Amino acid sequence: QVQLVESGGGLVQAGGSLRLSCAASGSIYNINAMGWYRQGPGTQRVLVARVDDGGSTRYADSVKGRFTISRDIGENRVSLQMDSLKPEDTGVYYCGAKGVVIGRERYPEVWGQGTLVTVSS
Repeated sequence: QVQLVESGGGLVQAGGSLRLSCAASGSIYNINAMGWYRQGPGTQRVLVARVDDGGSTRYADSVKGRFTISRDIGENRVSLQMDSLKPEDTGVYYCGAKGVVIGRERYPEVWGQGTLVTVSS
């Protein structure tokens, strides 16, 4: 089995910074992509940023230039540095892993429990 354990998040004023971290545990052979997704009240979960095992990154337009995703493939960790935060960045941030291979098992998607980010104006 694989678990994603998130840390970081909290309350910050607009213009401030936060850093989210996520570590995947288990006897993992490979993870195709890891990323962060945000879900606001009454809204769907949407991509914030992701990085694949080749190092290619993708960001939501709303966070480009403010957020930076990084990944330690050997440690199966991903971090999200969030700068110049805005109130609209508020939401529950979920770490997601796509294409997780453990032995002969492949898990298409694995999710963390979520961590709340609140940006006050």
